[in-house]
Amino acid sequence: MLLLLPVLLATTGAAPGGWTPKPPKLPTPWSAQVSPDNALPEYPRPQLVRQDWLNLNGVWQFAGATPGETPPFGRTLGERVLVPYPIESALSGIERHEDRMWYRRTFELPRHWNDRVVLNFGAVDYRATVYVNGKQVTQHVGGYGAFSADITDALHRRGPQEIVVGVEDLADATWQPVGKQRLVPDRGIFYTGASGIWQTVWLEPVSKAHVRSLDMTPDVDTSTLALTVQTSEPDLTADVTVKDHGKVVTRTSGKAGTKMDVRVPRAKLWTPDSPFLYDLEVTLKRRGKPVDRVSSYFGMREIGTTTGEDGRQRITLNGRVLFLMSTLDQGYWPDGIYTAPTDQALRFDLAEHKALGFNTVRKHIKVEPDRWYYHADKLGLLVWQDMPSTRPGRPPADAQRQFEEELREMVRQKKNWTSIIGWVPFNEGWGEWSREDTGRIADEVKALDPSRLVNAHSGVNCCDSLGDSGRGDVIDWHSYPGPAAPRPDARRVSIDGEHGGYGLEVADHMWFGEGHGYEMTPDSATLTRKYVENQRDVLAAAQRCAISGAIYTQITDVEHEVNGFLTYDRQVRKMDYAQVKAINEQIIREADGSGGHTPPGPGTPGLAGVHAYRFDEGSGTTARDSAGDADATLINAEWTEGAVSFNGSGFADTGAALIDTAGSYSVAARVRLDEAGGAFQTVVSQDGDRDSGFFLQYSGQDQRWAMSFVGLRALSPTKPEPGRWYHLTGVHDATTGTVALYVDGEQVATRQACVLKKAGGHTVIGRAQYGGNQVDFLRGDVDEVRLFDRALSPAEVAELAAR
Repeated sequence: MLLLLPVLLATTGAAPGGWTPKPPKLPTPWSAQVSPDNALPEYPRPQLVRQDWLNLNGVWQFAGATPGETPPFGRTLGERVLVPYPIESALSGIERHEDRMWYRRTFELPRHWNDRVVLNFGAVDYRATVYVNGKQVTQHVGGYGAFSADITDALHRRGPQEIVVGVEDLADATWQPVGKQRLVPDRGIFYTGASGIWQTVWLEPVSKAHVRSLDMTPDVDTSTLALTVQTSEPDLTADVTVKDHGKVVTRTSGKAGTKMDVRVPRAKLWTPDSPFLYDLEVTLKRRGKPVDRVSSYFGMREIGTTTGEDGRQRITLNGRVLFLMSTLDQGYWPDGIYTAPTDQALRFDLAEHKALGFNTVRKHIKVEPDRWYYHADKLGLLVWQDMPSTRPGRPPADAQRQFEEELREMVRQKKNWTSIIGWVPFNEGWGEWSREDTGRIADEVKALDPSRLVNAHSGVNCCDSLGDSGRGDVIDWHSYPGPAAPRPDARRVSIDGEHGGYGLEVADHMWFGEGHGYEMTPDSATLTRKYVENQRDVLAAAQRCAISGAIYTQITDVEHEVNGFLTYDRQVRKMDYAQVKAINEQIIREADGSGGHTPPGPGTPGLAGVHAYRFDEGSGTTARDSAGDADATLINAEWTEGAVSFNGSGFADTGAALIDTAGSYSVAARVRLDEAGGAFQTVVSQDGDRDSGFFLQYSGQDQRWAMSFVGLRALSPTKPEPGRWYHLTGVHDATTGTVALYVDGEQVATRQACVLKKAGGHTVIGRAQYGGNQVDFLRGDVDEVRLFDRALSPAEVAELAAR
């Protein structure tokens, strides 16, 4: 049943200061709450709080700019923009892209501010140059990082002060990190861009000697917090107080700029079920006299890995195995694009995760404002934090260096959040330039932050990926609808990095009026059923294949993608939340690896096989099973030279499921292709509910022989020659979790593979099944098909091929 959430329509009238909002194409429940006096008024930096500050969000002057243009000091600009909403958004009042732009406003300092004054920006996309009273005070490159400037020396003693900000954002016309932003969004997985100031701008008074940042790392084993108070000047001391709901827990003093071990006796641990947070107060002193005070908070939690009861690597939280059940969270809004309309809206998506029974969020190739992580900390959600990618392709050397600099900035600025438990530098090979450098980058991120997991490459099996670097703490595959089921290795855990994506169109709640998903459904009941069935496969992947987490695509619809739990405008819940929560909680409860792992049986000895087709009949429509009792029926096939020939429309149907696709098995055949072009051609497969359980085939995409599963191929190194006979053997070993391909008796490829469920349809020769359709029909001849209920050894395959 679709659940409608309260609807608030945005006003379109003129606002004070000449700003006029555009009517959102899809208003959210919070669109109408946005005004010049209510543009994200909350203090924006929850982990380094000062009581005295001035919010500069609101109406600014605005104008497009040209390259090399002189800053418009003292000039009134022709348009009005509401900061901090990106200019492409309706809430900004501009609702268009500019490659270059000017922002301008004036302000007056509070009379009691007699100290230094710092100007802070949460984020500006992409190149920003900031002037105060005609003087350049700072520059910053990067669309996701916070930056600040001491503007004291540029200020007038009294009266109005002028800020001018020049911004350039060429987005995906360059190699800058953009995530999913595009100058021209597609009706696919790339969306409207977000340029200019898109996070809060504010001022605060500070003393010359002040706290710049806090570095905090909890240690659950020793019940301490490693704290370094970074300051603007040396030779200062810091008094630190830890509180539990106002009650003092401990007091510690130490030298600023050096690590202090702050005791937290009998620590209350932070978990998704009990997200307890301690308050932290820091007083900075010089020769015993206070010069600065800030407040913060932290959670006592520790992320790690261990060998589970099943003998395989698992993720742990505070030393206990925990399955990380997550959604993909893009962080887009139809009214504010990159910027949530209000702080309540920013919290809303995270609260919906909790209502759905998730304990984790993957923040997908975007970095959020600090208050998003604050809400995740308070609500009890773990976070995989992606680095925003460049556009797909191989970036040049200067772009590589800039990407790495922005990645380091992200880790440095976000590594205090309790919720963040893992860093993800690359996604599906987008912007990846070298497998070796991917490994190096993973190592460097781990060195920057040893307290968290590093997932070097989410979707390493997919798309533009250059392959597994072998580095980091995580093996991560994507599969739709999936789930993906990579097995952990001796050192790294494994997760499903993306799966699902079931779509449902909801009239009057779609960006384009229509949309897509990886598999569309007709109604909410079907969507919910598909989700629950898919999540049962996630549980099977956790129990059989030892994945430690899974990420469902996605929490909300985004533009043309309609595969969310919620519509893009957050007005409609598209699934039955009770059923979703029940299966999610079951996965978390039962996916810890404590059930052990039952190895497959030894299978039938010998090389005769359990089923065999010699195709020596020469006539008729039946091929005899010489090793079993499953004779095959020929459909649109012809006899030729002691073999059977297929012309691209026929196949042989054995009438039964002859392979336990969840266990160990081997499939062998002799095959001769008529052609080897760009089309897939399958020699042997077994139908499933939707897709074949395996494919012994010619991969037209790769123009190689392959032993395949959906989303995974073990490929031969060379292209086969049409008209030549080859002996192919595919081997799935459930004990080692591998699939191997042999050509003419020699092993040519092996891949890690874990099969989640049995494909219970008929074993067939000459075609495959994909998306519920019969596909990949063979053009060529087949002989000597043999099926085994065990994994053949290399020596046995060689002997079989030599016969």
